[in-house]
Amino acid sequence: MAEASRWHLGGTPKHKLHYRKEVEMRTTLQEFLLYLIFLINLCILTFGMVNPHMYYLNKVMSSLFLDTSVHGEERINFKSIRSITDFWKFMEGPLLEGLYWDSWYNNKNLYDLKNSSRIYYENILLGVPRVRQLKVRNNTCKVHSSFQSLMNECYDKYTSENEDLSDFGLKYDTEWKYSAPIINSPWHWGFTGVYRNGGYIFTLPKSKSETLNKFINLRMNSWITRSTRVIFIDFSLYNANVNLFCIIRLVAEFPATGGILTSWQFYSVKLLRYVSYYDYFIASCEITFCIFLIVFTTQEVLKIKEFKSAYFKSSWNWLELLLLVLCFVAVFFNSYCNIQTFLLLGQLLKSTEKYSDFYFLAHWHIYYNNIIAITIFFAWIKIFKFISFNKTMSQLSSTLSRCIKDIVGFAIMFFIIFFAYAQLGFLVFGSQVDDFSTFQNSIFTQFRIVLGDFNFAGIQQASRILGPIYFITFIFFVFFVLLNMFLAIINDTYSEVKADYSIGRRPDFELGKMIKKSYHNALEKLKLKKPETDEDKKRKSRDLAEQARREGFDEKEIQSAEQMKKWKERLEKKYYSTEIQDDYQPVTQQEFRDLFLYAVELEKELHYVSLKLNRVMRKVSALQ
Repeated sequence: MAEASRWHLGGTPKHKLHYRKEVEMRTTLQEFLLYLIFLINLCILTFGMVNPHMYYLNKVMSSLFLDTSVHGEERINFKSIRSITDFWKFMEGPLLEGLYWDSWYNNKNLYDLKNSSRIYYENILLGVPRVRQLKVRNNTCKVHSSFQSLMNECYDKYTSENEDLSDFGLKYDTEWKYSAPIINSPWHWGFTGVYRNGGYIFTLPKSKSETLNKFINLRMNSWITRSTRVIFIDFSLYNANVNLFCIIRLVAEFPATGGILTSWQFYSVKLLRYVSYYDYFIASCEITFCIFLIVFTTQEVLKIKEFKSAYFKSSWNWLELLLLVLCFVAVFFNSYCNIQTFLLLGQLLKSTEKYSDFYFLAHWHIYYNNIIAITIFFAWIKIFKFISFNKTMSQLSSTLSRCIKDIVGFAIMFFIIFFAYAQLGFLVFGSQVDDFSTFQNSIFTQFRIVLGDFNFAGIQQASRILGPIYFITFIFFVFFVLLNMFLAIINDTYSEVKADYSIGRRPDFELGKMIKKSYHNALEKLKLKKPETDEDKKRKSRDLAEQARREGFDEKEIQSAEQMKKWKERLEKKYYSTEIQDDYQPVTQQEFRDLFLYAVELEKELHYVSLKLNRVMRKVSALQ
């Protein structure tokens, strides 16, 4: 029996299993530390891309061009434009005043402007602004026969098929002639359509008075017509103090319903990447990131060759592959942005009399920022792969993995009810309440209702009968019933996991023990902590016994507790130890006897506790 206990099934010696386990733990620890260095490097790289001045530059520019009102009419600014008359007032007022800063506040020229405007005295206007219009053809929609006598023109919403490509108006300048779109320019996604480049384009002169005369001439000659569907105002700035470019686009959409919908984009980007010493430090982090990427890719390729199809059965391996793909995409975007900046920046800055189209570069930099943001998100999620060294985090992981089937079943039921209410809200309130104007808006509005953000007055005004019914039943079924069911599933599963952990059915925490042991050994070697001796353990035991005597326990109870503690430690060392992972461990007669005595002592303790509880209950009953 003793000889058999030293061997694992299949004839593997236990000391070899123990050695193999230690090697595995050390490999996992090394992998974790390497990944931690990679994550820190990635965080430095991403935070180095974001400058707090980006927000303030966007804020000051949006305040200037969006919130500045027309002189004498406080209600009209870019955000509040609702008619063509308001649009021309904005163009000839706040836009004109915001673009041309040719003197100091006391009308003194304190520096050489070099034929360029300095917005807020710090931001150089690059090139000249550009205004662009897209139109649709007449008869792109069909007028009902009953109204053909009243209206013989029909202009549908904008699509590339409906776009008007013919010249109009005076036809002698670029603003009256159609310009073909540039192939590599990104399209613009607006409120009522997706707009491509090209159209009827003109640039603004360097002189403020000439620009004003041009606006007046366009207004008097009806440059904006019924067929107009969108107007873009594009210009770019550079602030040398913070080394940031600000690319601005103001958009006025003219929907087929009439009126004007305004939107805007302010992109503050760092196109000149490597200027200061800190920028070169970020460049070193980028090189380190590429080295890590090569190392991790090599590791995953070797794992795929070793495990073949079994590799793809693990969800963590899929996360590894996703993270690698995102990293390669981020590297591609970064390289492409740097190459395009190197090729185009000189050309864009060469002529100050032409429009400098930095929107293309800003567009790709925003894509790169989004990719790197998603990458670092999944990089943090991967930390959960190494949670086996912590009991609390392991409980969280076990809870989620154990209740995933119940959550999927619940999610199906939840979204059936949720989408049913979304469809109801869209059909009943969609024509009157902005939050329900589209089916997508209805879905997000219901999520906001669950979080307590809702507009009940608007719902009630749209339908005095169905509004309150919709709101009350949605709150009852979704908030009070379904969400509490979801919490009950999580809570019950967590209770089961916690109960399993309390009786010893828990995963191994060898990595955590190894880290803790290494930490204590390092403190002892540095003489920051004295090693614990047998005398220290005995002294702790005596202190605990003395504390129990002060709390009123007699000697017999203290001795019994000490005996049970010794049994428990010995049994846990034998059966709960993670040093050896055997499928079968033979039990000797002595071990069986110890287990039996331990069970008997537990029964005595439970009986003793039961008697005390009965005594307390009798006293409580007597007092009543």
